[in-house]
Amino acid sequence: MKNSLLKGLMVFLTMLCTSLTYSQDVSGTVSDASGPLPGASVLVKGTTKGAQTDFDGKFTIKNAGSNAVLVFSYIGLKSQEVNVAGRSNVNVTLKEDSAELKEVVVIGYGSVKKKDATGAVDQLSSKSFDNVGAPSPADLLRGKVSGVQVTSASGEPGAGASIRIRGNSSIRSGNGPLIVIDGVPLDGGDVSAGGSDIGLGSSSARNPLNFINQNDIESMTILKDASSTAIYGSRGANGVIVITTKKSKSKESQLTYSNSFTFSTLASNLKMMSADQFAGKVASGDVARKAGAIADALANGKTQAEANAAGEAAKFDQGGRSYNWEDAILRDAFSMNHDVSFTKSSDNSSTRVSIGASNTEGVVNKTGLDKYTFSFNNSNDFFGGALKVDTKVNYSSLRDEAALISNNAGYIGNLIGAAMYWNPTDKLYNANGSYNVRPNGASSNSNTFINPALLSNAYTDYTNTQKLLASVKSTLKISDNLNYQFLFGVETSNSTRKYQLDPTIDIQNVAQATSQVDGQLKFGQAGISGIEKFNKTFEHTLNYNKTFNENFIFDALAGYSYYQYNASGSDFSGKGYNALQKNLIDNIEGGLLNQFRASSFRNQTELQSYFGRVNATLYKKLLVTATLRADGSTKLGASNKYDYFPSLGLGYKVFEDKTGLVNSLKVRANYGITGNQEFAPNSAVARASYNDNNQSTDSNANDKLKWETTTSLGAGVDFALFNNRLTGTVDYFQRDTQDLIFPVPAAASQPGPPSPRNVNLPGNLINQGIEVSANYKLIDSEKLTWDIAANASFLSNKMENFAGFIQAGALNGQGLSGAYAQVVTNNEPIYSYYMYEWRGYDSTGASIYADAAGADATLGLAAKKLVGKQGLPKMNLGFSTNVTYKNFDAAVSFYGAFGHYLYNNTANAYFFKGAFEGGRNVPASVATSAQAQGDPNSPSTKYLEKGDFLRMGNLTLGYTFTGASLEKLKIKSARFFVNGQNLLLFTNYSGFDPEVNTDKSLNGVPSAGIDYLSYPRSKAFALGLNVTF
Repeated sequence: MKNSLLKGLMVFLTMLCTSLTYSQDVSGTVSDASGPLPGASVLVKGTTKGAQTDFDGKFTIKNAGSNAVLVFSYIGLKSQEVNVAGRSNVNVTLKEDSAELKEVVVIGYGSVKKKDATGAVDQLSSKSFDNVGAPSPADLLRGKVSGVQVTSASGEPGAGASIRIRGNSSIRSGNGPLIVIDGVPLDGGDVSAGGSDIGLGSSSARNPLNFINQNDIESMTILKDASSTAIYGSRGANGVIVITTKKSKSKESQLTYSNSFTFSTLASNLKMMSADQFAGKVASGDVARKAGAIADALANGKTQAEANAAGEAAKFDQGGRSYNWEDAILRDAFSMNHDVSFTKSSDNSSTRVSIGASNTEGVVNKTGLDKYTFSFNNSNDFFGGALKVDTKVNYSSLRDEAALISNNAGYIGNLIGAAMYWNPTDKLYNANGSYNVRPNGASSNSNTFINPALLSNAYTDYTNTQKLLASVKSTLKISDNLNYQFLFGVETSNSTRKYQLDPTIDIQNVAQATSQVDGQLKFGQAGISGIEKFNKTFEHTLNYNKTFNENFIFDALAGYSYYQYNASGSDFSGKGYNALQKNLIDNIEGGLLNQFRASSFRNQTELQSYFGRVNATLYKKLLVTATLRADGSTKLGASNKYDYFPSLGLGYKVFEDKTGLVNSLKVRANYGITGNQEFAPNSAVARASYNDNNQSTDSNANDKLKWETTTSLGAGVDFALFNNRLTGTVDYFQRDTQDLIFPVPAAASQPGPPSPRNVNLPGNLINQGIEVSANYKLIDSEKLTWDIAANASFLSNKMENFAGFIQAGALNGQGLSGAYAQVVTNNEPIYSYYMYEWRGYDSTGASIYADAAGADATLGLAAKKLVGKQGLPKMNLGFSTNVTYKNFDAAVSFYGAFGHYLYNNTANAYFFKGAFEGGRNVPASVATSAQAQGDPNSPSTKYLEKGDFLRMGNLTLGYTFTGASLEKLKIKSARFFVNGQNLLLFTNYSGFDPEVNTDKSLNGVPSAGIDYLSYPRSKAFALGLNVTF
C-alpha cells in the first residue's frame, strides 16, 4: 500500500513539474545597436508559436516552456537562437548582417523575401554606399549591381547620367528606368533646362536625381525582369529603381551628425605639348616664317627694324614658357558636406528629421553644385494599430554653376577646346593686364582663336532649382488578412537657368548682331530659361495575405492608380548689348530690340491604371507570381490609348536551409510584356501655335500611335553554398521590343528632319545577356570579418526585321559639318560605327582609306562601311571587398566596362597636322606624325579606340570610437574615415577618360561612346566624421 502511494505521489509530482515546464511564460526585450527594436519576430523553434515586439522592443510568449529555444529575427540583422533554460526574462541584441539585408526586398507595391522572389531583383542598403560622396543616387549604383550600367555625361558635378538596366529597349531617347521614391513614381523628364546654344554648342540638363540626399536613403532596389517590373506596366520596359528613405527605428532619441571635406584634382590621361616641347617642334618652321615675314616687310617698304619686328611676330614661338592649358581653366577643388538627423519613436509614433548642406566645387573654374536638403518622415498608429498614416517630405534647393562646355561646339570650340589649342608659348594677358586677343603675334584681333581665360571670365551660367517630393500613405487594417492602402503623392519643381556672354568678347558668328539704328556690330548675349512641374499621384490598393497551412501561402494585390504630370516653361533671350553693360541677365531687354526673343510652353499628361498581382507558395517549394496591368495614357493615339501588360514568374526551391556543401538552391523562370511611354507629350496630336496673330497648325497627328512593347523572358538560379558563405545568382534574359516609336517626316517613310510625325516603325530590337553575381564571406568571426562581392554582365543587342538606315552619332568640329559616326540598321547592334576605314599615310602624308572592294584608296574614292564595332559595352563588371577588425573597417570597390569602342571626336576635330602648322597646340604625337598639312581629318577608324577600362571607384578606411570617455560627452559612437575616389584607372584610351557619354544625338537617336571636349573627371580625397549622440 505504501509503495502504491509512493508511486502515485511520484507520478503526480512528475506531471506537475512537466506541466510547470510547459506552461512557463517568457518575456524580454529585443534591441539592435541603436536601442529597442520594434517589429522583431520571436518564434519558439519547431512550433508556430511566437510574437512580435512592440514599439518598446518588448515581447511576451505564453506557455513557451522552460527548455524552449527562441528564434529572434529582423530584416537586415543576424538571427539568433537562445535557449530559455528556465528563465522567464530573455533580452537579446541583434547584430547587423549584410547578407540578411537582402533577405527582404522592396518591390512594386510591397515587399517580398528574396528567397521567395520569382524575379531578378537586387537591393543595396545604405551600408553599401556610406561615406561615398555622390551628388546623385545614380552614381551609387555604379559597379554594384549586375546588368546595370551607369555612365555620367561628364565629370561635372551634378552632370546628367545614363542609367541602363539590361541594355537599351528603344532606338530613341527614353531608355532610362522608372524611378520610384517612397511609392511615388517620378515623371522621368528633365527638372532643369539645358544650356542654350549661343553659337558654341548646347549643353545637357543636370541629373534629375540630384535633389536626393544620399544620407536619407535606406535602400535602393533594382527590378530587372518582367516578373518584377510588369506591375508597372507601360513604364516598366527599362527596369525600375525603387528608392526607400530612412525612418526612425529606435524608441530612444538619437541625434546623428556627419561631415566630410573633400579635395579634388584633375584625373586625366590627355597630354598636350608643354611650352618647351612646342617651341622645339616649331623651331625649324619659325626660321622660314621669320625669313618670309622680313622679306615681305622689306618688299612693302618697311625699315629693317620694322621688318625684324614683323619677323619675330611671325614666329609661333612667342617666348613664353609658363602656360599650361590645365592651369588656364582648371583648379584644385574643395568640397564639404554636413548632415544632421534626429530620430524619435513612441508607442504609436515614429519620426525622423534630417537637414543636409553640401558645397561641391568642380575642377573647372566657375563650376560646382550647392545643395541644401530637408527630409521629414513620420509614422503614426491610430485605433490600436488599425490605421497607420505615413507622411514623407523631401525638399531640396540646388544651385548649379556651369562653364561654357558644350556637347556640339563647332570650329571655334568651347572652353576646353580653346584652352587646349592655345599656343603654350603665348601669353594670356598683356603687360597692361588686358587680355591677349592677338594670338601668335597677330597684327589684329582674332575672333576665331579665342583666349581661354577671357572666355572663362566672360561667361556666366547658373541654375537655381527647388524641388519638393511629398506623400501621405494611409493603411487601414480591415482584418488580420486584408489591408487597404491609399497613397497621395506630389512632385513639384521650379528651375531657372540664367546665362550671359559679356559684350566685351568678340567671337565669330557668336552672340553678335547689327544695330538697325547705327549699323554697328553689337556683342553679348543673355538668356533665362525656366521649367515648372507639378505632378500628382493617387493610388488605391487592397492586399490580402493568408497562410492557409504550411503547404499553401497566398498573397493577392489589386489596385487603381491615377497620375497627372504637368509641365510649363518659358525662355527669354537678348543679343547685342552696350559694351559698358555688365549685368545682362537682370536687364535682359537692354540689348537690341529686334533681337529680343520670348517663348513659352505648357503640357499635361495623364495615366490611369488598373493592376493586380498574385503570389502563391505551394508545398514550401513552388513559387508562383502573376501580374496584370491595364494602362491608359493621353500620350498615345486615340485608337490605342489602352493596353494590357501581363507577366508570369515561377520559382522552385530545390534545396533550402540545408547544411553542408549546398545549402540553398532555387531556380526561376519568367515571362512578361512591358511598355515604354517615355517620349514627348502631344506626340500623337496636331499642334497649333500663334505667331504675330497668325495661327499655324502642324499636320503630324497620328491617332494610330501605340505603345512600344517589350516582351521579356528569362531564367535564373539563386544559390547558397559552403554553409552559406558563398551566395549568388546567375540569370539569362532576352528582350524583344516592337512597335518602335520614331519621328519621321509627315509625308515620308524613312526617319528624317525636324517637325516630325511620330510613328511606330516595323522592326525588332533584340537584347539578350547573362548576369552573374556572387558574395563570399572569407572570415566571419567576432573580431574579424572579410567579405568579397563581384558581379558581371554580358550583353548583346541587334536590330531585326528593320528596313531603315538611320544616321546617328553626330560629329562636330572643323570640317565636320553634317558628319556622323553611327547608324541604326538591320542585323546590326544599335550605335554601330559606320565610317571610312583608315589605313595610314602614303609617301606624301595623305591618308589612305579602303574603297568598296577593300583596296587602298584616296579619300575621294573611299567608301564608308560598317566596321563591326559598337559604342555599347559588351561586358560590365564590379568588384568590392570589405574588412572589419574590432573597431577598424576598410572597403574598396572597382568597376569596369569592356568590348566597346569610343569615337574620339576631340582628336578628329582638333588633333591634326594642319592645326599644328597653323600655330595651335596638339599632342606631341600629332606634331611629329607623317600627316601632311593639308590632309583633311575625315571621320574614320583612325579615331576609333577601344573603350575598355577598369577603375577603382572608392577606397575607404575608418575607425569607430566608443567607450566611457565618449559616453561622458553623451556620445554613443564616433567614426572617423578617409575616402578616396577614382584613384586608379587602367585603360589604353588616349582621351580624357573612357567613361564618357557626350550627348551627340542625331535624328532623334541618342549616341553612345562618343567623346567630344567633355568636362574632365577628377580624383578626390575626403576626410569625414560620423557622430551619434
